[in-house]
Amino acid sequence: MSEEFNNRNGIEEGEQSFAELFEQYSEGGGDDLNVGDKVAGQVIQVGETTVFVDTGTKLDGIVEREELLDDDGNCTVKEGDTVELYVVGKDSGGIKLSRALSGVGGLAMLEEAKEGGLPVEGVVESTCKGGFNVKVMQRRAFCPVSQIDNRFVEEPEEYVGKSLEFLVTKLEQHGRNIVISRRNLLERETAQAVETFTAETQVGDEVEGTVTRLAPFGAFVEIMPGLDGLVHISQISHGRIGHPEEAVSVGQKVKAKITRWEHDDKGRLKVSLSMKELAQDPWDTVSSTFAEGDRVTGKVVRLADFGAFVELAPGIDGLVHVSEMSYTQRVHKPADFVKEGEQVSVKIKSIDPESRRIGLSMKDAEGDPWMDVEDKYQAGQKVEGVVEKQEQFGIFIQLEPGITGLLPKSIIARSEKPAAYEKLHSGDAVEVVIGQVRPGERKISLTTGDAQDDGDWKEFAPKRQQSSGMTGGMGLLGAKLQEALDKKK
Repeated sequence: MSEEFNNRNGIEEGEQSFAELFEQYSEGGGDDLNVGDKVAGQVIQVGETTVFVDTGTKLDGIVEREELLDDDGNCTVKEGDTVELYVVGKDSGGIKLSRALSGVGGLAMLEEAKEGGLPVEGVVESTCKGGFNVKVMQRRAFCPVSQIDNRFVEEPEEYVGKSLEFLVTKLEQHGRNIVISRRNLLERETAQAVETFTAETQVGDEVEGTVTRLAPFGAFVEIMPGLDGLVHISQISHGRIGHPEEAVSVGQKVKAKITRWEHDDKGRLKVSLSMKELAQDPWDTVSSTFAEGDRVTGKVVRLADFGAFVELAPGIDGLVHVSEMSYTQRVHKPADFVKEGEQVSVKIKSIDPESRRIGLSMKDAEGDPWMDVEDKYQAGQKVEGVVEKQEQFGIFIQLEPGITGLLPKSIIARSEKPAAYEKLHSGDAVEVVIGQVRPGERKISLTTGDAQDDGDWKEFAPKRQQSSGMTGGMGLLGAKLQEALDKKK
């Protein structure tokens, strides 16, 4: 009997202990969560009317399946998916979750949302003086323009028609005066994100995010809900880009490396990112891509007083020194010869991967007109040229693009009509005679070709030109005297 009593007593004690534990479990199961908290949990089960979510506490979360349907009535989640929802209520049976308070609701529901800090869903219907008209639970609410976002709003119209979540900040006159704020909600989410980020992230970590906004100076990337990082335009790509939109677009998924993070004077977290550091450095393979002597096409990306920088490939720039721009023109300023954005042909003269330098030549890519100058111009040959400029020591005359000769003042002074040469201006056409050709020095001496200077070029002329019936010492003067004597005879 004693044994039977003890057994029965043991069972009763066990049942009592189990009941106490269950009661403690039920009462304390959701103490870590409060109404208004945001929960990210895994879907445990998808039922016909409800979806169960693991809240990370002893109690499961319950959300109406209808809230998770798309426009076609299909459920947007499945078991194992992670969803983000808000706590809108809790009891011993579970934690009630919701995307946000929406639909047709009474004034009491709006009061509950205001007091509990619960998000409400609203549709931005139009802009108005100082802000926006927003429909919330079939009621008109006002959102100041400064409260529609946590950044400066440049184009208010871009928010019209969007369905967004807000916090109720003012509820007066029995619902006739409702003021809402999206900024407060975003800042709340940002604070949570910053706390998580600083605890779990280090400089040098690789992150994946979504491009949310583009600016002339860079791209903003959401690396976690409520927290954006900035990829400066110089850190988007190894190649030169004029605007971030040339490389990325809003909504695009990108990977980046965290290069720095710090708090500004107002305590806001600023995160700097680099996409470029995760991409291969093009200089690592430059020697296998380009070689000295190659003729390639590139884009002029920057001009300096001493030359032009030409992009051969994304991240690979070379320099065309001003002296390497043209054989046919005298280039004093690179900007007078090429423009930024222009496509040019160049020849690679040198490659130094360690110093990240490539020497280029535009004139070598075109060809040197002095290569065959000896075949084209010979002493004694009459040619027509164009005056480039007058100098104290002579006149520079262009014989063809890239080939310029000098008619010295000393030759002009001995000519029959020196005044005619001294009156020449740039652009005037003039007939001259080739005196001496020196290809190695890239020089051609010119003469006037009249009687008094005729002997100058004869010194360099071929012998066949000197034996055409003219006496060696007297030149043309001797020939004329001989002609006069012949007439007398």
